[in-house]
Amino acid sequence: MKLSFDAATFSAGEPLEFRLQGSDIEILRTAAEELKYELSSYPGVFDVADTFRSGKQEIKLELLPEARNLGLTLNDMATQVRNAFYGVEAQRIQRGQDDVRVMVRFPESERASVGDLEDMYIRTPQGSQVPFYSVARFEVGRGFSQIRRLDGQRVVEVSADVDRTMATPESIMADIKANLVTRLQPKYPSVVFEVGGEQEERNSSFVSLGIGLLFSCFVIYGLLAIPLKSYLQPAVIMSVIPFGAVGAIVGHYVLDVQLMFFSALGIVALAGVVVNSSLVLVDYANRQRREGMDALSAICIAAVTRFRPIILTSVTTFVGLIPLMTTFNPATYPFLPIAISLAWGVLFATVITLLLVPCLYMMIEDLMHQRNRLLAFLRSTLRTDTPPRQI
Repeated sequence: MKLSFDAATFSAGEPLEFRLQGSDIEILRTAAEELKYELSSYPGVFDVADTFRSGKQEIKLELLPEARNLGLTLNDMATQVRNAFYGVEAQRIQRGQDDVRVMVRFPESERASVGDLEDMYIRTPQGSQVPFYSVARFEVGRGFSQIRRLDGQRVVEVSADVDRTMATPESIMADIKANLVTRLQPKYPSVVFEVGGEQEERNSSFVSLGIGLLFSCFVIYGLLAIPLKSYLQPAVIMSVIPFGAVGAIVGHYVLDVQLMFFSALGIVALAGVVVNSSLVLVDYANRQRREGMDALSAICIAAVTRFRPIILTSVTTFVGLIPLMTTFNPATYPFLPIAISLAWGVLFATVITLLLVPCLYMMIEDLMHQRNRLLAFLRSTLRTDTPPRQI
């Protein structure tokens, strides 16, 4: 029996959950018990439980070879025993608002104990009756309250909760995969250990998150390429996105916070924020170029002119997220990695913007200059090689 209280309005599953899959339920139960014992030894792990539930006591019948010679099956045997002790419905009688069922079964004196089962007679398909003990035997055991299967095999799930102030589910799961599962797998070769619960949902979410990131980057590229009327300058502006992700990872390392799914959410949101500074820088340089200034002077003036607003914008963003980064309240814990990714990513990308974007801007100008020289050379060569027209 498991009693749990949960006040969460939304849950993706248990922080730690393993799905043990196999054909032998006893081996699954033994492996689940050992896994539960090992999980309990991790600091911060509590409420360790599994889905294996033993049912009530029941009588298990087994046919003897003599029964098969008489044409009896296990279904025939079980049906006759059930009808004799539990009863079979003969009719229903309506009495006012009540529905009375009339059951036919053995008298109470002949079904008071399990020993009465050996005294009953079993009817064969030919119509004759034989003693129960001559065609079958029985034993008292426990059944299953529920049977869980996946792909035709029995499944037992082991789950646990984690105190996130002491440890993170990601670090514990990584240690379990590296040490515990590799040690249990050779011991139970017929059991398949799979990750479930919150970790499984997170893995599937990472796939959709990656697809969403690629789509958003494509949209950002299109939104930049249309007003800039260039295919290369949007790539220069978006070049700071990977460095923003590096800054987010560095921020987690500095604050000693484990990278998790919410960190990835912050990095995805960061992709649309860090391009603002580089966009302002490139746009100002383009305006200077349209006024007749050369590329080097334009990008230098743009870096100097936009230095103060870029720095102030990034610093104010970082300072505004400091209260959330320094609050280790369990209620706001999921937002902590998002805040770290945004704050440190913006700060790191700002420095890269002021150094990398001007360099890339000039590299593109050099490439365009070399391309124009090559095209001019090819045009002059083709005009020289063309024979004069005869008049």
